[in-house]
Amino acid sequence: MNSSPPPPSSPALPLPPLREVIARHGLSASKALGQNFLFDENLLDRIAAVPGSLAGQQVLEVGPGPGGLTRALLRAGAKVTAIEMDRRCLPALAEVEAAFPGKLRVIEGDALQIDPASLFDGPYAIVANLPYNVGTALLTGWLTGEAWPPQWTSLTLMFQEEVARRIIAEPDNSAYGRLAVLAQWRSRARLAMKVHRSAFTPPPKVMSAIVHVEPAEAPAGVSMKMLERLTEAAFGQRRKMLRQSVKGLPGAIAALETLGIDAQRRAETLSVSEFVAVARVLTSSR
Repeated sequence: MNSSPPPPSSPALPLPPLREVIARHGLSASKALGQNFLFDENLLDRIAAVPGSLAGQQVLEVGPGPGGLTRALLRAGAKVTAIEMDRRCLPALAEVEAAFPGKLRVIEGDALQIDPASLFDGPYAIVANLPYNVGTALLTGWLTGEAWPPQWTSLTLMFQEEVARRIIAEPDNSAYGRLAVLAQWRSRARLAMKVHRSAFTPPPKVMSAIVHVEPAEAPAGVSMKMLERLTEAAFGQRRKMLRQSVKGLPGAIAALETLGIDAQRRAETLSVSEFVAVARVLTSSR
């Protein structure tokens, strides 16, 4: 993570403090939408600095709310496309759009239903304080595209700390599971920074953390869909031995035997590379 944010890009029009904007528009964080607002500009600038320089870069933001992180991304020089489904926040975002002419595009809609590739004609980074209730589903979608390397250059995402730990977890850890394998088999994932619950309005019940993911070279001969099926089966019954949990996946037991992996082991003991090896054998047998 960069120790300090890049030089700021100033708005063409002065922007009032975010708290003032929220009060004026009568906004409140929606529990149903998993919203929690951040007001600390220094903290937001630090988050915007995690991916490195964003000057002139295209950035996708999901769930900008009233635009706290949006402002930080624009200050960092990014060209931001923000997807927001809470129309109450659109007037506040329109003010940010006016202050940074030609730098912000706001799309009203559900990010789960929008293909980011349709929004950009080149590479883009994803930076978002994700709504808690859809964060994992969005991450999984971005990680599991068949085309690799992906169009996105990096993911800088805020999650509940428990979810963040699951993304970066290593084997033989209670947090290690399907999400860790999907995030690590052809990507590099790290915990970039923690964010205390008191930084949010309203404060959530749990701590949060920023995870940064960069695509890496994909292992040859492995189908993403096969790896998904394998990890879903293996971790679907994680307390059972592999011989029980993957027996419903044709060829899985034979693949374990071929690789010399003891079928009495549990899924959480297999390394990412072992899951990749099993998926490769299953892919080649199809």
